[in-house]
Amino acid sequence: MKKLIWLAVAFSLMFAWGCAKKPIPQDEVVVVEETEVVVVEEEPVVEEVVPPTPMEIYESEYRTLPTAHVVTKGECLWWIAEYQQIYNDPFMWPLIYKANRDQIKNPDLIYAGQSLEVPRDGFSLEELKDSRKQAGASWKALEPQQDAVIPGEMKAALGYL
Repeated sequence: MKKLIWLAVAFSLMFAWGCAKKPIPQDEVVVVEETEVVVVEEEPVVEEVVPPTPMEIYESEYRTLPTAHVVTKGECLWWIAEYQQIYNDPFMWPLIYKANRDQIKNPDLIYAGQSLEVPRDGFSLEELKDSRKQAGASWKALEPQQDAVIPGEMKAALGYL
């Protein structure tokens, strides 16, 4: 057993020394040329950061809002439309009702577990005003309030952005 260990050590040493670099013969001359390196300094490129406009900020936040809502026990369309992440305006509940007529036969009767579509686009300012009127908003307040969650172009048309 000792012979095998000595033999393994000997082979290991031979392989370790056998992999060393070969010495350079003295008769070979190595010529190293020096070259001049010129470093040209470029002016740094400064990118002007343009802050986003209020419309861009609002539109990016608007795209992240939910497009569906699952009804829980005790909710009604009025309350759902009043949620800040839905419309933040209870008078906009007819928009949800119109988008879900296949599920809702009577707007006063919705059931827990129903998944309702929340329309984000596809309605005009006039349709929005009609919905608010149908929901009982006074004729003086048919336009949504400034904090209502509506498409950006409508907010801009109303002068809110």
